[in-house]
Amino acid sequence: MKRSVLTRYRVMAYVTGVLLVALTIGMIGKYALKVDGAADFTQVVSIAHGWLYVLYLVFAFDLGSKLKWPVKKQIWVLLAGTIPTAAFFVERRISRELGSPVAADAPAPAKA
Repeated sequence: MKRSVLTRYRVMAYVTGVLLVALTIGMIGKYALKVDGAADFTQVVSIAHGWLYVLYLVFAFDLGSKLKWPVKKQIWVLLAGTIPTAAFFVERRISRELGSPVAADAPAPAKA
């Protein structure tokens, strides 16, 4: 497996996670704290999160299919983008699991 497959997944996991946390904070501001402008903020962030979550699903599924993950693991990784902060923990765990095999595929560093 190429390193770029893991990198794409990691980037989208962080982006999805940050947007979901921002959306959660916006919803708290909108409904619990009645903050002015929170409705516009949540609308923009929810649209961005929705579209980028679809991209996250594509990249996570690509990673899982290349690694031949069991269905339960694949579903957990795919759903991590819907639970605030879960994407960060799942991404970290996946990166640690794949750290050695992916590093073995990487080209050797150039000598100075």
